Amino acid sequence: MRNKLIALLAMAGLLMFLSGCTQVNQEITEDSTGFWNEYIVYPLSQTLQFFADSTGGSYGLAIIIVTIIIRLVLLPLNVKQLKSSKAMQDIQPQLQELRSKYSSKDAQSQQKLQQETMQLFQKNGVNPLAGCLPIIVQMPVLIGFYHAIMRTETIQTHSFLWMELGQSDPFLAILTAATTFLQQKLMMAGGAAGQNPQMQMMLYIMPLMIGTFAFFFPSALALYWIVGNIVMILQTLFIRKPMMKDTTGGTAK
Repeated sequence: MRNKLIALLAMAGLLMFLSGCTQVNQEITEDSTGFWNEYIVYPLSQTLQFFADSTGGSYGLAIIIVTIIIRLVLLPLNVKQLKSSKAMQDIQPQLQELRSKYSSKDAQSQQKLQQETMQLFQKNGVNPLAGCLPIIVQMPVLIGFYHAIMRTETIQTHSFLWMELGQSDPFLAILTAATTFLQQKLMMAGGAAGQNPQMQMMLYIMPLMIGTFAFFFPSALALYWIVGNIVMILQTLFIRKPMMKDTTGGTAK
């Protein structure tokens, strides 16, 4: 979970850096140069434009469709994340035993703790970095999506339902934080993660961070986060249910 916090802080730093140090106020076109513009921002902008044209000029629907596509592409990573999260929860008692056994802070004890911890991970097929992978993969997509929205001039002048897509919306920011909290809560449900202080801290830090971003960024980006969170919630419910049945069945045996 500490790794996830580091990944989130890195994402925040990259967002701030790219927002300030790239041509964020210049419209993205086919003539825009540079790897970032040519291979990430412009294709995302064109994808949004394609789906907007296909839905009668609705950039809001285009954002929803592209978001669902992105989440479906990331589905295998999310399944892996859920499985790794559950496996990590299952070995929490053994991890606690190891920490108690090697509670001394001397170098030899700490080295022994790391060695036996890694052996425990390998034995149970746990990858402690798997939980960060979807976040890390999503970083360039989110940043690219932000630039595509900011630099596609037609989006800035369109509305969807009550939203002005080029302007921030406090209600959407609250929805972003709320859906992020719910998604995180579901990820932590049914295991030892709920009693882990670091995970409990992340349960509140992540929604606060993303909700704060949404207060300042265009509504189009907040819409992306909300739809993405809803898809993730549904994925978590459908993926987690059979996993919990397997656990119950294994316990019953």
